[in-house]
Formats: sequence, C-alpha cells, structure tokens
Amino acid sequence: MQIRVGILTAPKIEFERREKTFVLKNVRIGIGFHWDRYEDQEFAGELEIKPTPAIVLRPSTGRSIEQSSSPVKGGEPWEVAINTIELEDYLCSVISSEMNANSPMELLKAHAVISRSWAMRAMMKPNHEGYDVCADDHCQRYEGLRRMNDRAVEAVRATRGMVLTYEGEICDCRYYKCCGGRSEIWRTCWEDIDVPYIQSVQCDWCKSPSPKVLRLVLNDYDQETKDFRDWTVTYTADELSEIIRTKSGIDFGEIVDLIPLHRGASGRIDQLQIVGSKHTEIIGKELKIRLWLSRTCLYSSWFEVEKEPRRFVLRGHGWGHGAGLCQIGAAVMASEGKSYEEILSYYYVGSRLSTSAQ
Repeated sequence: MQIRVGILTAPKIEFERREKTFVLKNVRIGIGFHWDRYEDQEFAGELEIKPTPAIVLRPSTGRSIEQSSSPVKGGEPWEVAINTIELEDYLCSVISSEMNANSPMELLKAHAVISRSWAMRAMMKPNHEGYDVCADDHCQRYEGLRRMNDRAVEAVRATRGMVLTYEGEICDCRYYKCCGGRSEIWRTCWEDIDVPYIQSVQCDWCKSPSPKVLRLVLNDYDQETKDFRDWTVTYTADELSEIIRTKSGIDFGEIVDLIPLHRGASGRIDQLQIVGSKHTEIIGKELKIRLWLSRTCLYSSWFEVEKEPRRFVLRGHGWGHGAGLCQIGAAVMASEGKSYEEILSYYYVGSRLSTSAQ
C-alpha cells in the first residue's frame, strides 16, 4: 500500500537529486506554531512537483485550522511536492519525526500503531486535494530520512500491519505532546460527538519527566520548549487587543475581560467569551481559542485567567489539544518498562490491537 504525502515548501521548490533519494530545500515545518521554521529534508520514493495558488490546511488531527489563502509571508503561493512512498516506509519517518528515533522501543512501537491507524483512516476519507496527507503537524510530522535510524525501522517492522480498532473499525488515533496531567475528550476539540475510546484519563506519567528522558525522546527543536507542562503567558491589554484583532479580523476595541464559559473533562476551555470595549463574542473550540490568544498558537486551552489592571496573566497546563495519547506520558511509561500494548490500552480506552488488510 502506498501513500501520497504533500510536502509544503515556499516560495519556490528547490530540490537536489541523489542516487536513490532527493533533497527538498526550505521545507516549512511547524506551520503557525511556535517552532515554525524551514529545513532541508531528504526523502525516498517518488517526487511530483505541483505548484498551486493556495493550499487549504484542514484540521485533520485538530492541530491546525483551515486557511483559505496562502500563509506564506508576502502572499506568495505555496508549492507542493508530492512524495509517493510505501506506507510502512512512511511510518518509519513519521515515528522518528514525531518523537526521537532513540526513544524507548515500546514508545516507538506504540507510535507506529497509532500513526498507521490514523494514516489508514485518512486515506479512506481524503482531506486534501491531490494527496492523502500533508507532512506537517496538521496531519503527522513526516520529515524524511535524516532523523530515522534502525530502531525506527525495527519498531515499524515489529508492528507491521497492526492498527487499533474499536468495534471492528480502525480508531481515529489522535495524539499530542503533553496533556499536563489529564487527557481530554473528543467533543472538547472537534465535533459534538462521543468517541468511546477517546476518554479523559488521569496521566501522572507526564507530570515530572526527567531531563534524561526528555533528551532521549524529543527531537532537537522540541527540546527548545521547556515549559510545556506548566506555563505562564502575560499580556498587557494593548498587546492582547492587538493579537486578537490581528488573528480574528475583528476590532474588539480594548480587551477588558476573558471569561471561560465551558471546560472539557480535563479543564480545557472550549467556550470563551472575549469582552472588548467595542465588541463581545463567544468563541470555541479549543484550537480557535489557542490561535486567537497568541501570535502563534497558545500551548493549550487549559488555563486560568488572572485579570490585573490593564494586564492579563494566563496560567496553563499541557501542550496540544489533549485528546488521545500523551506523547511525553507514553515516553515515560515506556522508560519505566510498560509495553506498547499497555500504553495503547491506557490512552485509547476499550480499543484492541488488530491486523489490517494492507
């Protein structure tokens, strides 16, 4: 089974052919998030260049929003390089891009299973034009060969064809970096439905990961984020007003209050009232809140608002939407001897391991 992956570069695709691979120049990763940057990346498989006037990034895993115009500075169009590759080879790159390929083997195996499950569901219901999935965090990180090693290949081979299922259907296996102590339910992040295997579970595993574990399991640019579990963001009223005006396109005037109206099972806000001197509006769900309250994207929507004279302090927890597998928590579980089966059953309640027909 092959998968077609759209790799976004800007403003113009440059590549270098090698004997069995190719190098794409200036691939943009972490689009819209605080680690947004460009990298040169090396890939195997087939490459198709497809210029396009605009790319729509739909929220396939809830880690981005739909953008109807080009997000490249200056309004220049994206170009897309479509990489066609065997699914199992794709997964070797995904699990070493999402987490470090030197991670404990049981974490890599668990990630291989959920990344395969998510990809197979995505291929059944395509969410992109011309390719199955994109290569960045809106889908799954797919950063080519340079972060891979033999351990990643071993983990994918050891779980070949294995997916998580619930009542006979492949699970939509969402995941994120750190829940902050408790995971979230589906409806807080996406549609107003109950997904039985995405429950809110207590996660003590991510509370105090050792520096040694973090160095082992996080890739280089993720290690730049030090305060991913408990964090504080402070804005003056003028700063917050400007951020919200820029992100929303609405002139709220001066922001005078932020009022959480509803929280999910973990404490993440999915309805927030923004009160301005000119305009008041209720927004949700969690991703929209994170985007409107940050120049990039707030770590999570699990935060308390402390209002001071002409200043707002947000004290929050976790990194990501919080629904499904906590990558830091799973890494700690694996480092303490838990098997990949135990990790998966803990975060995806009532799911079972099955073999897919590839």
